[in-house]
Amino acid sequence: MEIIEYDWVKQTRHILLAQCRMLSEQELVAESNIGFLSIKATLVHIAGCYHAWIGSFFFAQTKTPIRTEQQVAMMTFDDIEQYFEEADTYVAKLFAHDSFDWDEIMEKELPWRTDSGIVRKSLKQLLMHTVTHEFHHKGQVVAMLRQLGHAPQNTDILGLA
Repeated sequence: MEIIEYDWVKQTRHILLAQCRMLSEQELVAESNIGFLSIKATLVHIAGCYHAWIGSFFFAQTKTPIRTEQQVAMMTFDDIEQYFEEADTYVAKLFAHDSFDWDEIMEKELPWRTDSGIVRKSLKQLLMHTVTHEFHHKGQVVAMLRQLGHAPQNTDILGLA
């Protein structure tokens, strides 16, 4: 993946976040049988994946990358956007270094999960996972928007100008 391709990911995310920003708090936390129970929880989960696999597993910058239910409940929409911006900082650091071997397998335990055992992943796998994970859950947010009676914006990469 190149930086331009990750920029497409961010552009489609911004489309979805802009629409979600317009929701009431009641709509953001409305329980659904899709995703992580609510739009808010699902958005935080999406960003948390980048924090976990890139920020914690690869860069070892945090041992607690995943937000608890209590932390999610206290987050404002600005906090959610900030959480994504921090995630983007981790990804930007990946692309800023040409010395990384994207195919080298890293072996370590997950800092945020006790008794995880040794996990073996390459940087390429970590980035691909976080991006596909985001699009998977982005689709769930779109479905939740529909359940709430909203017409979702087009978040397909092919829809970008």
